[in-house]
Amino acid sequence: MRIGELAKISNCQVVTIRYYERSGLLPPPSRTEGNYRVYNVTDAERLAFIRNCRTLDITLDEVKQLLSFRDHPADGCARVNELIDRHIEDVASRIAALQALKKQLRGLRKSCTEGREAADCPILQQLNTSGNPLGDEASSHAECSNKCQAVN
Repeated sequence: MRIGELAKISNCQVVTIRYYERSGLLPPPSRTEGNYRVYNVTDAERLAFIRNCRTLDITLDEVKQLLSFRDHPADGCARVNELIDRHIEDVASRIAALQALKKQLRGLRKSCTEGREAADCPILQQLNTSGNPLGDEASSHAECSNKCQAVN
């Protein structure tokens, strides 16, 4: 099948499939005489595996490791469990940071309980301060978010 067909059956954009190829997650496809990419069922299964991993917010580096484990089926799965355990810890940490952010945002929202002119809005005034209006917990969330974005 060609890349458009693979994209359609996998519900994945063509640009994403090409990205996965460049990243080494998908092997380079065969080519037709006209230089069109040609994929087979094995490629579609590998892409489905990658997509399922990404649905679980597994990073591309982690996906590469899982693919390596998958490509060596006779090996034990202890390292797979370790990887998933680390991922669970990362998710729990991000959830805690998001809960702290939610708490800080609710506190910020409670500072303005009535309709006012924007010039008198306590939320805007707090956001306009040179310090961190949301406190240390929010800055730790920002660091977590930046780290999470860098990983993904």
